[in-house]
Amino acid sequence: MSKELGKIQNETFEDIIFNNCGRSRQEVSVGPAFGVDVSVVDLPNGLALASTSDPLSLIPSLGLEESAWLSVHLMANDMATTGFAPMYGQMVLNLPAGFSREDFKTYWQYIHKFSDDIGLALTGGHTGFIEGQNSTISGGGTFSTVAPKKDILISRNANPNDVILVTKQCALSSTSILGMSFPETVKKKLGKEVYEESCKNFYQTSSLKDALAAAGKEEKHKDVTAMHDVTEGGVLGAIYELARASGSGAQVYNELLPVGNVQKQICDLFSIDPRFSIGAGSMIITCKKGSEQDVIARLNEEDIRCTVVGEITEKEEGIKLMDNGINKELPYPSEDPYWSAFFKALNSGWK
Repeated sequence: MSKELGKIQNETFEDIIFNNCGRSRQEVSVGPAFGVDVSVVDLPNGLALASTSDPLSLIPSLGLEESAWLSVHLMANDMATTGFAPMYGQMVLNLPAGFSREDFKTYWQYIHKFSDDIGLALTGGHTGFIEGQNSTISGGGTFSTVAPKKDILISRNANPNDVILVTKQCALSSTSILGMSFPETVKKKLGKEVYEESCKNFYQTSSLKDALAAAGKEEKHKDVTAMHDVTEGGVLGAIYELARASGSGAQVYNELLPVGNVQKQICDLFSIDPRFSIGAGSMIITCKKGSEQDVIARLNEEDIRCTVVGEITEKEEGIKLMDNGINKELPYPSEDPYWSAFFKALNSGWK
């Protein structure tokens, strides 16, 4: 039986992991759950510890600086869904045996820089070199933060009648990585401008600024009810996960989904659907009905585009996508198309 690439599906999670998470402790108020980005452990004095874990990236075709950026910011994006920036980080590095000391030094200096930029203290972990390690994943990490429990947002807190917002554009990270990984092909087939724009978009793959603008930095805004960052499965997969996590339904309108020209062209070239492809840098935000323009205005003040794409509904109504006047069940992607597109291009000799 072949295994699907990327994150495990909800059925596998529920069958193997969900009811097998060690000792049950009452202070764990949010544990592992489908579509939930962080765990929450209650602390004294009304505080709580929020934590999230993710793989670390080491993608030679991108570069050491870009790989370090992804390693820091993809985890920070998960923490951003709480409305808070990460404070502490642990990293486990399993590096290729042939990774040089100079390259490791460069990679780690960028890890340090990007962590410092967002106020993150790296508090420990593990570093080793592994024979036969040829993956674009160099290990994993955990980020955590301490905040007032009452102010921590969780994706499961979305409510029926909430408005669904999406920041930036679909497939932001996948199209940037594909463009930067296969520059000669993209320039030849789509032109230099598309390639350069995809490179420029790479540093929009952080959604920490989006989250803090929406939820508030010092004083928290009460109109935002939940957030969920866009990873595997794209914008539509993230909306599906948020709806499931909150025990709700959703109504999404296909024509409102923000797909930029560069994203569309690169997705067409690699034969992937931008709506279902990895979109780190975008954030799904739900807010109370009537407050959506206030949230959009806060994001616009930070030069972040934000679009209304639908609303949260009652669970019984299902998770629906309106496309060309037809309202149908929104499928949950069994596999993000980015993975097969990347390796197909690589194996085909695309440069």
